[in-house]
Amino acid sequence: MPGLHRLRAYRRDWLRGDVLAGVTVAAYLIPQCMAYGELAGVGPVAGLWAILPPMLIYAVLGSSPQLSVGPESTTAVMTAAAIAPLLASSPQSYPTLAALLALLVGLVCIAGSLLRLGFLANLLSKPILIGYMAGVALIMIGGQLGKISGVAIQSDNVFGQFGEFFSQLDQIHRPTFLLSLLVLAFLFGIQRRWRTAPGPLLAVLLATTAVALLDLERQGLAVVGEIPAGLPHLALPLASLSELPALLGAAVGIAVVGYSDNVLTARAFATRNGYEINANQELLALGAANLGTGLMQGFPVSSSGSRTVIGDSLGSKSQLFSLVAFGVVIVVLLFLRPLLALFPKAALGAIVIYAATKLIEIPELKRLRRFRQSEFLLAIATLFGVLLTDILVGVAIAVGLSVIDLFARITRPHDAVLGTVPDVPGLHDIDDWPGATTIPGLVIYRYDAPLCFANAEDFKQRALGAIAAERVPVEWFVLNTEAIAEIDITAADMLSEFCDELASRHITFALARVKQDLYAQLRRSGLLEKIGTDRIYLTLHTAIAGFEGRKSR
Repeated sequence: MPGLHRLRAYRRDWLRGDVLAGVTVAAYLIPQCMAYGELAGVGPVAGLWAILPPMLIYAVLGSSPQLSVGPESTTAVMTAAAIAPLLASSPQSYPTLAALLALLVGLVCIAGSLLRLGFLANLLSKPILIGYMAGVALIMIGGQLGKISGVAIQSDNVFGQFGEFFSQLDQIHRPTFLLSLLVLAFLFGIQRRWRTAPGPLLAVLLATTAVALLDLERQGLAVVGEIPAGLPHLALPLASLSELPALLGAAVGIAVVGYSDNVLTARAFATRNGYEINANQELLALGAANLGTGLMQGFPVSSSGSRTVIGDSLGSKSQLFSLVAFGVVIVVLLFLRPLLALFPKAALGAIVIYAATKLIEIPELKRLRRFRQSEFLLAIATLFGVLLTDILVGVAIAVGLSVIDLFARITRPHDAVLGTVPDVPGLHDIDDWPGATTIPGLVIYRYDAPLCFANAEDFKQRALGAIAAERVPVEWFVLNTEAIAEIDITAADMLSEFCDELASRHITFALARVKQDLYAQLRRSGLLEKIGTDRIYLTLHTAIAGFEGRKSR
């Protein structure tokens, strides 16, 4: 329990920053989580219920002292996408299915932690995450168009939603749309001027005041309405066996995306503030948080980057800031329900759209395009994969594209023939340096990836091509293995064939910079005996010395 350990070692000089951060984060999350509850389809008050268990559980189990865990836009929209298709055939209510989905997400995360699968978050590369989040943002915006305009939108896909919205501009409910635009303008303005101000809370309070003073509810502007008294109670959500496969598949997708967001955000703040997090502990803490919110009538949760940023900017040093925010939310639920009931739904929709715009990272897309065209295309492909398919299928597409991208790099990595450069010490890639030359009769070849079934044939063809490119007949071929940490049996067989082919051409095959693990694999495969231990060199310079002394042998 790293969070509990940190709280037991609490320093008094952290108190001011944690209390200020907790109160401010609470002011920010109350309207935000109500909006995410609406986005998830369970209602605004369920968004507040869903924040309570995660704040307590993560404060004890989490390895990050600053991460804010609770309702979050991506998991909210994925929850809605997963449950909506089940409602027509399910006897269970929407909130019950949402709570059961949270339980399943929790179990998936805890199972992943026990199996030490924290490394799986690395399957989602940055280009994939950028494209995926942009797609989710557009889905979020499309789902709120009806709420902010008063237009009845029936479509359940983003293209249909935008199409219906623009085709019914003449039916927009003007008070609703005007209020939404004012809330959006206020949020963007206050964020630019005062980054740590609780913009969503101020926006909703001003909008609620406008509703009360101008009697906008009578003019057709929808409000949250009566909120159940008290706090959520413990309940075990149940469903029929026929619904579990679909919910479990959705839970795996939500767990992958939620955990990726969780661990990436935690790592970012750990790097910024000089502490470490434990990836598997984060998986356990997120799983326990989802179990808690599922048993308390909530829906799947993850971390919130925006709330974490606010806490960090105000000096949060421990999870005490989450406990302070927890207390503020309890007070609001017990004593301020009449005020919450007057919150206009248009303002909550505007908050969702505002949050969605933060997920579309245009500067990052531009940076990807400048850095490498293939990574930019991966991001765009993921974006359209999310928009053109079910959002949970988009998770699979994102993971699949990440794996394909990884294999593409492994199957045809960078390689180099090394040579000398005038007035520059060491050996260098001859393609990178004008005037670089190889040592006559010697090819020193570097392959910048582990050798495996996926690239064994590529290595062989490119290595033979490097030999064929030499003008002077090649006598020795030295493989620089500094980037080859290991080989599999397919690669071992290929190297054996390669060694035989070089021998048939009267070319000596040698290895340089061999790591101990690779050396052991060469011995077990029989390659070490074929190559000869006297042809294994610790450094490139000793390999060159061996080549130069070949005639004296």
